[in-house]
Amino acid sequence: MADEDVRDDLPPPAGGPADNAAGRKEPSAADEPQAATEGMQQQAVGAGSSPDARATSSEVSEEPTPPAPAAPAKRSFLAERPEAAIEVPRARLAAQSRRDFILFAAGVLAAGTGAWVLLPERAKSRLLPGPVHDALDTLAARMGLTPGRRERLLDRSLTFDDDVAEALHSSDRRVRTYDAREAQPLRNNYHGRTPTAAMLNGWALELGGLDAGGRVRLTREELVHRFALHGQVTRLVCVEGWSAIASWGGIRFADLLAAFPPAPGARWAALRSEVGLDDAGRPDPYYVSLDLDTARHPQSLLATHHAGRPLTLAHGAPLRLVAPVKLGLKNIKAITHIEYVAAEPRDYWNERGYSKYDGL
Repeated sequence: MADEDVRDDLPPPAGGPADNAAGRKEPSAADEPQAATEGMQQQAVGAGSSPDARATSSEVSEEPTPPAPAAPAKRSFLAERPEAAIEVPRARLAAQSRRDFILFAAGVLAAGTGAWVLLPERAKSRLLPGPVHDALDTLAARMGLTPGRRERLLDRSLTFDDDVAEALHSSDRRVRTYDAREAQPLRNNYHGRTPTAAMLNGWALELGGLDAGGRVRLTREELVHRFALHGQVTRLVCVEGWSAIASWGGIRFADLLAAFPPAPGARWAALRSEVGLDDAGRPDPYYVSLDLDTARHPQSLLATHHAGRPLTLAHGAPLRLVAPVKLGLKNIKAITHIEYVAAEPRDYWNERGYSKYDGL
């Protein structure tokens, strides 16, 4: 009996129903606190172990450090900004929409009125003939936008443009030159009919406003033999929107000014062609104003040749101005008179609504 009592107090033998197939005891819920306590004890033991053991344990247990986040890319000044939602009361949006519409309508009305006032009468009559034209003119007049004020406004605008162009002028600035092989056909762009050869019989250039006083007449032969001839290939730019590269030859305007200097105080040259004709063939003298700074520019020629030959009637024979720093309407053909004056002289196209200076 005693032996049986002793055997009853012993733990069950291995391989009993409480063991799993691997011989290990399955943890139960009641065993989890004990397992946690044992884990803490093992960590405490590990802390007191050798450095090599701790290093090995650290290498196994520690995870790799994640890389640092990349710095955000610098935003370009022109890059599109991200959209941000903004809450706006409905009443405010409605008021702003009404205000924007009123301002837009007022702007359209003002722009339309200004455009109508600035249009030439012929263009207005063509666009809106009849009662509508008269009604708009009446409305503009009641607003103080009369034809006289329109002309003064346009004149001031052109004068301001001329002043800026003149201020930017530099005798050291030259236009581009080209090879003679790049020359192009040049159109006959007389403002009217081309003068006839009979009109140029006995032609001579007459100079006035000289320092020596009196007047001087120079024939083409005298000009060609007295002054050195210079050639250049430049672009002629027309106010109508076309341009062409042309080869020119002639005397420098600066050489003529040096040989026949203007009177003291002269700032302008008044160039005139008495042989000009209108579209009907009636006499229509052509005249331009040219500041003496432009006349003295090294590329300003009194041309006698075009494309290696004497000028033809279509291109301004016997003498024409070639000033490549000016628009083509300043490049007067068939010059008969040059007068040096102190005040700005008349200009053919300026009197018809164009600029006076006409610089490039």
